[in-house]
Amino acid sequence: MANIPAAYRPHQLKSQLGIRAAQYLRMSTVRQQYSMQNQAAVIAAYAHDHDLTIVRTYCDEGESGLLIKNRAGLMQLIDNVQTGEADFSHVLVYDVSRWGRFQDIDESAHYEFVCKRAGIKVAYCAEQFDNDGSMLSSMIKNIKRVMAAEFSRELSAKVHAGQCRLARLGFKLGGRPGYALLRELIDARQQSRGALKKGDRKYLTSDHIRVRPGIPEEVAVVRWVFQRFLEVRSEVVIAAELNRKDVPTSTGTRWTRATVNRILRNENYVGNLTFNRRSRKLRQSYTDNPPEVWITSEACIEPIIERDAFLNVNKIIEERRVDLTDEEMLSRLRGTLLKEGRISCAIVDGTIGLPCTSTYQKHFGSLRNVYRLIGYTPKRSYEFLESRPLWAEENAKLGLQIAMVIRKAGGRTTSRDGTAYLRVNGSINISIRVALWCGRQNRAPYWSIKRDARLPHGWIAATRLSEHNGSVLDYVLLSTDGKVRRTMSFSERARIRRGIASFETPDALARAITKRIIGRDCSSPAPKPSDREPSIPNQKRSRAALIERRYRSPRRSLSCSFQKPPDLKRTRASKAIDRPDRVPSAPESALPIHSCLSSFRQKGRFVLFVRHGYPVAIPAL
Repeated sequence: MANIPAAYRPHQLKSQLGIRAAQYLRMSTVRQQYSMQNQAAVIAAYAHDHDLTIVRTYCDEGESGLLIKNRAGLMQLIDNVQTGEADFSHVLVYDVSRWGRFQDIDESAHYEFVCKRAGIKVAYCAEQFDNDGSMLSSMIKNIKRVMAAEFSRELSAKVHAGQCRLARLGFKLGGRPGYALLRELIDARQQSRGALKKGDRKYLTSDHIRVRPGIPEEVAVVRWVFQRFLEVRSEVVIAAELNRKDVPTSTGTRWTRATVNRILRNENYVGNLTFNRRSRKLRQSYTDNPPEVWITSEACIEPIIERDAFLNVNKIIEERRVDLTDEEMLSRLRGTLLKEGRISCAIVDGTIGLPCTSTYQKHFGSLRNVYRLIGYTPKRSYEFLESRPLWAEENAKLGLQIAMVIRKAGGRTTSRDGTAYLRVNGSINISIRVALWCGRQNRAPYWSIKRDARLPHGWIAATRLSEHNGSVLDYVLLSTDGKVRRTMSFSERARIRRGIASFETPDALARAITKRIIGRDCSSPAPKPSDREPSIPNQKRSRAALIERRYRSPRRSLSCSFQKPPDLKRTRASKAIDRPDRVPSAPESALPIHSCLSSFRQKGRFVLFVRHGYPVAIPAL
């Protein structure tokens, strides 16, 4: 809401004593620069005409209206209404489509009914009907909901058709190019604008992206992989040799059987580009498409591998494939367990004759089910995986609360993957994670945070779980440095040593994050100047400062004058201080002890004595 003009902000409305209302704003993409301001202007005019005072603002910037799970503003609005925290009687929305483009119109009606049941009216300010519950308004409102949903469905179909057409022309439509390949930006005249680096995007709709071979060193690695496979016929051997030679992958990780297999099966290296293997429409989950609907553009990339070599490699891969029954898969895994003594993903993927771990997961649901069927109990506990959905929901609530506090303080937040990752003011990143309790014999317990290595650097707000991960212990806040680590671990002693802050409640965590990022705490009013604790200019806590801070309570307050007598000697001063009845009373010009310390820091050295629990300072001669 920081971008909304002052003329349309809630405190600028005409009537301050009218009916209290809240406004809800939403825009689909961040490129709609003035959408929020335009909506706020129409809502402000509607509130002025109907004698309404806007006291709250809920907004979702850059969020689609198809789902509610990624809309922190609407979720907070519904939560406030259901919990009775709503201090308003009206909710003002620009139109029906801003409330949502849910494909099931009953979902849109449900959220409005939640407000209506709590005695809160939802008004659509730009619509030509009044949402008064009459038959005519209900009919028009439902038609508008159908139109909003149909608009998204038609737009999705048009976008997918356009993507398929561009794919047939040999352009790449999103995703990573792959190892030893680069993305090249092409303008409308089919002229190259140069290669795009990781994270770069095209900035003109008339520009497109093609794929071309990358750096020569990586191209040589791809050719060696194909040649070596024809000799050894094992991805595991090739991955081990590459790791021994310290050859990095495109993501900087180690080579595995899966990464080598992806290179051997990638048609991009022979010049073909395939699109629509998987698709995701209307923000639903990804689905694997049958080969009949795949779109393959041939000879659109400069080939790296000869076609005959590529066909020979894939023929070997297909011929060695053996269709096993579920019982045969478990029997082979039991044999590996007897031979190795334990089972892990690395052992399964590295054993010739065993299907890969992903195949076991597809057949049996998860590796935990596989372990249970073969009677294997791993040393590591997987109890947390059973309650993962519960903690994922708690993470979403925590991210929602953090986002609302930041917005209340004037910041802008956008979310990715629901509310697990927040981006504040377009530059600061916050990851919402869970710190798992890990306990071992003869070792102090510690907590582990799983972190995606591709996440940008910023802050991590984590829910720290208690023993055996059964309940919430507290909440911690830590910053990420330039080192990319998939797992971050710390004990309680390490937490204190590393300065990782802990908080008892989610609200305290949210306010601490807001204070660090925005620079102020919006939930509590700023103290008056007279109530503030006097500060010492020198930020370095010296011994004198610590002693002075210890005796700053009202019970031990002390004011004294430090006017240097012309004939004062150190010995006489010490004797006077040794006798508390000789300590002079403070005149009207006396200063508190902390002010004296600040003054002496500026003017010179001083001597601090503590006698009978009181600090006394005199200037050093």
